Amino acid sequence: MNEGALAGLRVLDLTNQLSGPYCAMLLADLGADVVKVERPGVGDDARHTSPRVGGESAAFMTYNRNKRSVTLDLKRPEGRAIALELAKRADVVLENFRPGTAARLGLAYAAVEAINPSVVYGSISGFGQTGPYRDRGGFDRIALGMSGVMSINGPEDGPPYPIPIPVADIGTGMFACIAILAALAARARTGEGQYVETSLLETPIAWSVYEAATYFATGQVPGRLGPGHRASAPYQAFRTKDGWINLGGGSPRFWPRICEILGLDDLVEAPRFKSLADRVSRRKELEELLEARFVTEPTAYWLERLEAVGVPAGPILTYDQVFADPHVVHREMVVPIEHPTAGPTRVLGVPFKMSGTPARVRQPAPTLGQHTDEVLAQLGYSDADVARLRAEQIV
Repeated sequence: MNEGALAGLRVLDLTNQLSGPYCAMLLADLGADVVKVERPGVGDDARHTSPRVGGESAAFMTYNRNKRSVTLDLKRPEGRAIALELAKRADVVLENFRPGTAARLGLAYAAVEAINPSVVYGSISGFGQTGPYRDRGGFDRIALGMSGVMSINGPEDGPPYPIPIPVADIGTGMFACIAILAALAARARTGEGQYVETSLLETPIAWSVYEAATYFATGQVPGRLGPGHRASAPYQAFRTKDGWINLGGGSPRFWPRICEILGLDDLVEAPRFKSLADRVSRRKELEELLEARFVTEPTAYWLERLEAVGVPAGPILTYDQVFADPHVVHREMVVPIEHPTAGPTRVLGVPFKMSGTPARVRQPAPTLGQHTDEVLAQLGYSDADVARLRAEQIV
């Protein structure tokens, strides 16, 4: 099988929880050798989340695959020395401590660059390494609230809703990965490494493209829309006889087809719905008229008819339906894997496909410290050295 695009790249992963580990997972999926450093006896905080399978956290196993785990007490001088030796040999060092912590540990960019000038060093934090909020701890929901995203999510006349998926954490991991790959490309041209950083707050702000554009252009503060869309209608979820359907009918060419299928031909030329702007401004009225028809038949009935005339539509699936969907299975978004303690399990697949150097799930998430002996041996430590480090609880 072809090697991954990042085969031969060495990554030192000093991260914890989700944002940093997700970034490191992407690099590992692409073929990098990722060594994950964890606290002896404790490990990554994510190891303690539920549900658990065979004593292992299901979530941890999902986004820490393809890595090797080493336990090191970074607060002990010899533990830091080992981490610096790994950093000296790494192409990428990644951390998501609160700003200032890496410096107190002696593992900040300045310390690593001094021994490895070509290193690409990535930092993820809640609010960035500079600015008035730099010292605050970072949490996904806090970032979503402060970014404006929660203010637009939820019923129009109800409270702001969080987004159930930790999009700030995951998206920040993705942005960090993009920045690291760009820095590696720059290093290939110049031979020079660099420092890159991003934050949980900036990610959802960067995604607020419609809301920012509206506010910058009009000065109007975007509000909550419920199931609708800010710039398109009908573009939302509708209740059906047996569930829900998503309708992507914002394009003007789809409007007559939707009306015909729903038996609402009189609306095609109705002045109040004539243009897209008219339909957006009267979205609530339009929603009530269309849903009154959608609820008369099952989802499959409407899907068949909408697809036949080229109107984008899709069912709203529950996760059991998603992971049984033949297309999702075909695209290898569910990957069976054998874990050393959890046994046969499944993890998410890689969401991008590459013809020459495919990213793939090569191995399960490591058990805590599974590769400590192996990695220390690669650094030149003898069995006796490792036994001493274990006895002193440095590893």
